[in-house]
Amino acid sequence: MLIESAKLVALVTKIFVELKVNHSDAREVAEHLVLANLKGHDSHGVGMVPTYVSNITRKKCNVNAKGKLILDKGAIMLFDADRGLGQIAGRAATDIAINRVRETGLVCMGIRNCHHLGRIGAYAERCGKEGYLAIHFVNVVGHDPLVAPFGGKESRLGTNPFCCVIPRKDGNDIILDMATSAIAHGKVRVAHMKGNTEVPEGALIDHLGKPTQNPSVMFEEPLGSMLPFGDHKGYGLALICELLAGGLAGKWTAAQKSQEEGGFNIINHMLMFVIDPSIFDENESFQTEVENMVEYLYSATPTQENSNVMLPGEPEINTLSSREIRGIPINENSWEALKQAAKDCGISDNEIQELLA
Repeated sequence: MLIESAKLVALVTKIFVELKVNHSDAREVAEHLVLANLKGHDSHGVGMVPTYVSNITRKKCNVNAKGKLILDKGAIMLFDADRGLGQIAGRAATDIAINRVRETGLVCMGIRNCHHLGRIGAYAERCGKEGYLAIHFVNVVGHDPLVAPFGGKESRLGTNPFCCVIPRKDGNDIILDMATSAIAHGKVRVAHMKGNTEVPEGALIDHLGKPTQNPSVMFEEPLGSMLPFGDHKGYGLALICELLAGGLAGKWTAAQKSQEEGGFNIINHMLMFVIDPSIFDENESFQTEVENMVEYLYSATPTQENSNVMLPGEPEINTLSSREIRGIPINENSWEALKQAAKDCGISDNEIQELLA
């Protein structure tokens, strides 16, 4: 089914308001999730709402937390979210870093104890819009690891996103936003919810360490594992994310197991570097080099007809343009789960229909 983005925002906002999230925060989280869908990252979109509802209901997410700076050494800062909504804490910490980088030219910001940060590209986009470079390392704890190390059978890491933004004068910033697993766990979830849908080869192994394309191995016992992208290369980057975000900023890595009583949770830590390129580049030669490189890449002959070389971030722009017009596709099982989450919050079928009318 296809649903207009504005109607999804209204429904998801209503769900969070019913969970005692103040309206402005509820809408901000809803818009963050729906924008992920609009950009084609359904893994980080409204399909996460049932998990959020469960975590909030079980007191795993502190919806009233605002977070605060617990370390301020000029260009080096640390923000503790106090288990608050990740989208609120992530935006607040990012804005602090942006304001500070205007003075210092470079900021290293650690963010710890966030409930699910969502799509990391959202924070990169915020930096890029202000003309700043940004690099993000993220780890994931609060539940058992999901990703096996290269050469291993059992999971030892999270999906550990890496993200980087290169600002451009025309605003079409280059944004690399990716999980260090072969695919995001949310994409495995989406495939599982669709039913009879396989994931790409090289993404999963079963509990015996055998390759499989069946997403159910991540949701049904005996559990399998996800694999890092690019074999040893993705594994290496995932480990760096674990140590920088989890070890340095969060003081909580996958090696400490879940540390959670009462079941599953999603906690993110992030180490973020924000850089003002003008510090290096008084004559704006950097932007010239960026555009020269873009044109050089575009000049490559496409391997397929009616296609062209694309920059990181361009597929999302194209998907956004399409889904803003056509609506956001949601498979039946995911839609039923979202409706059930709404009902669990006391929203009736009639109210759901009114919000979508």
